[in-house]
Amino acid sequence: MRRWLRSVLWVAPFLLLSSCGQHEEPTTSNAATPRLAPPSSGAGQGRIETAVVSTSQVNPIVTLSGKVAYGEDRYSRISSPLQGRVLEVRAKLGDRVKAGDVLLIIDSPDITSAYSEFIKEASDLDFAIRAYDLAKDLYENKAIPLKDFKQAENDLVKAKAEFRRAKERLLSLRVPAGELDKPLAEQKITARFEMKSPLTGTVVERTVTPGSIVGGDQSQVLFTVADLDNLQVVADVYERDLDLVHVGQVAVVSVEAYPHTNFPGAIAAIGDVVDPNTRTIKVRAWVTNVDHKLKPEMFARLHIQVGDASAFLTVPKEAVLEADGKQFVYIVQGEGKYLKREVKIATASGDQVRVVDGLKPGERIVTKGAVLVKGQEVKG
Repeated sequence: MRRWLRSVLWVAPFLLLSSCGQHEEPTTSNAATPRLAPPSSGAGQGRIETAVVSTSQVNPIVTLSGKVAYGEDRYSRISSPLQGRVLEVRAKLGDRVKAGDVLLIIDSPDITSAYSEFIKEASDLDFAIRAYDLAKDLYENKAIPLKDFKQAENDLVKAKAEFRRAKERLLSLRVPAGELDKPLAEQKITARFEMKSPLTGTVVERTVTPGSIVGGDQSQVLFTVADLDNLQVVADVYERDLDLVHVGQVAVVSVEAYPHTNFPGAIAAIGDVVDPNTRTIKVRAWVTNVDHKLKPEMFARLHIQVGDASAFLTVPKEAVLEADGKQFVYIVQGEGKYLKREVKIATASGDQVRVVDGLKPGERIVTKGAVLVKGQEVKG
């Protein structure tokens, strides 16, 4: 027994040293071991694709960002031309009205005051006419001197001017001209003023209720009536695409609310001024909206078919990068060697862009993985 114990005690130190030596080398594991990147000349080569630039037959489509708006001549913000108290409101929000329909009725003291002045001036004019006729007859019979006749003539001129002023005042208060042309005894003019719609459309805004006091302030909008069957899309076109857009071109409008619905339209007008901040020009397109799905102020995209199939130098959108407001591509110069070159592009169609300047047919460019090449360039 003692001999066996001495053998174990003698071997133990060697076993311990052997065990420590084994732990000096860690076990291998793929869980967190970083892989060394290959040399920079070959980094990411498996994910970089190239192609030779060539012309292709495409149907260019220009897509512009914009928003839905009322037609320029198809909506009206209506204010009261005079002061008074609202007696009756006949139009509600969402009502369809025709041009000439009464929207509200106002009791206005302005009409009463102006009509009283009109009657007074009409009476003064009648008196001035009779006085002039009498003075003329007396002067022709040498019964009065010339100065008295001239005085009567001058009084008639003043009376006519005052009567005209009083009549124009009533006309400015929307009193019918036909009513003023009648004899005074037959005129039916009251303080009730009927405010009418100037166009056919839908009441999209109403800010007045019965009993309200309104004043002749044009900034106080009481109703907004708009034609919602025909709206406009106001979009921005960049200078580089301006030559592709023309009045009368067929267009299609799309909005996020109805991603699977296209609304037919046509280019109505192209602006003459370039926005100095965005370098864009305003484009207006009429769009049919019979179902009233489109709402003013909606964000929209205007897709314009710019012409028949034409030969253009096109490249994938992914091949073009942007920095500092400029676009560029990478020209392949050799295995793992690329040259950055600035280009000018314009809209083509789908996932392609039209190259206006900077490339020639036959040159090879990076079509996929250009971001990786850019990353290598930044790392130096």
